[in-house]
Amino acid sequence: MKMRKHLSLLIATAMVATVGLTGCGGGRKATTEPEDSKPAAAESSTQEAAATESGTQKPAAGFKEGATIGVSLPWLGTQNWKEAEEMFKTQLEAEGFKVIIQAADNKVPQQQQQIESMIQNGAKVIIVGPVDGSQLGSVLEEAEAAGIAIIGYDRLLENTTGVDGVVQFGSIKTGELQGQALLDGLAKEKGKGPYNIELFGGGPADPNAPNFFKGAMSVLQPKIDDGTLVVLSGQTDFTQCATLDWDNAKAQSRMDSLLSGFYSDKEIHGVLSPNDGIARAIITASEQAGQSIPVVSGLDAENESVEWIWSGKQYSTVAKPTDALVGKTVDIIKSLQAGNGMPKADTSVNNGKKDVDVYELPPIVVTKENAKEAFANDPDRLSLLK
Repeated sequence: MKMRKHLSLLIATAMVATVGLTGCGGGRKATTEPEDSKPAAAESSTQEAAATESGTQKPAAGFKEGATIGVSLPWLGTQNWKEAEEMFKTQLEAEGFKVIIQAADNKVPQQQQQIESMIQNGAKVIIVGPVDGSQLGSVLEEAEAAGIAIIGYDRLLENTTGVDGVVQFGSIKTGELQGQALLDGLAKEKGKGPYNIELFGGGPADPNAPNFFKGAMSVLQPKIDDGTLVVLSGQTDFTQCATLDWDNAKAQSRMDSLLSGFYSDKEIHGVLSPNDGIARAIITASEQAGQSIPVVSGLDAENESVEWIWSGKQYSTVAKPTDALVGKTVDIIKSLQAGNGMPKADTSVNNGKKDVDVYELPPIVVTKENAKEAFANDPDRLSLLK
C-alpha cells in the first residue's frame, strides 16, 4: 500500500482536532464555494473527505497570488545551477510570486538550515535540488506537516514522505545517450577497434549519478564483454569510478593516475565522462600526459564544452535545457497555486518511503554535427558555434 494512504489517515485525524484547516490534494479540483458560506459540519466533512482522498493538508483553494516560493539549490559551481538560479528568479517573479533562492555550497547541514528558514518564512512551495537526496528527510517532512508542497528539482528526494513530485530529465536515458555517443565517436574518430577506454561516474551523493552510469553501462558492457572495449584499469564498478562531489580536480587527479599507471606505453582511445566539467578535466590530463585527445562524452552543454565540441576537442555532451526544466517546475507551481494540485505525471519511482510522481523531460545528445540544430532556440549557445 502506498505511503500516501497511511498519511491520509494521520492527516484526517489531525483535521478532526483542528477544524480550522482545509484539505485538498494532488490533482483534485478546487471548490469555488467560499469557505464561510458552508455550515461547520459540512466544512468538517469536506475537509475529512479531501484529506482521505489526497493525503495532504495543502489548501483546497490553492494559495494567494504573491505567495512566497522557496528554491533550494545544492550549489552554484556549474553553469546549469547558475542558470537555474537566474531562471527561477526571473520566471517566478514574472508570475507574481515572492522568491527566496538559496544555494548550499554542496553542504547538507547548510541546505537543511536554508529549507528550515524557508518554512519559517511562510513558503507555500519549496523547490529542492538536493546536495544529497537521502539526507533531507526530517526537514522535508517538517515542511510537509506545515502544508508546504515540496518539488524535487533535477534530483530525486529519497527516503522521505516529504516530496510531492520530481522534475528531471530521464537519468537512465541520459546515460544511454552518453554510452552510445562514446561508441559512435570511437568508430568515427579512432578507426577500427578494439578500443582502450576508462570510465568515470558522477558524485555518489547525487541519486542521478548511479543512474547515468547504469544507463551508459547498459550500452558499453556488451562491448566490454565481446572485447570491442578494453578497460585496462579494470575499474568498471560505479564505486570505483565515482567522482566525489562532482569535483573536476578530483577527476583530473584520477585521470592522471590512470594514465601513468596503465597507459605509459599505450594509447587511450575514449573515456566515459558523466558531465562537461569532468570531461574537460579528462581531456586536460590526457593532453598533459602527451596522449592524443580521447573521445570523451559529457553532460549539461556548458559553454566551454560547447566551444570544445565545435572545435573538435570534446566529442559530445548531453543537453538538458535548464529553461525547460525550470519552466516545467513553474507550471506545476501555478497548478498548485490555482488549486488544481499536482498535474498528471509521466511516471513514478519509489524513493524508499513512497512512490513519487516524476515529470520527465527528454535529453538530447549533441555533437559538432547537430550542434546548430540542437541550439537553434538557444541564442547564447548558438553564438558560440563560430
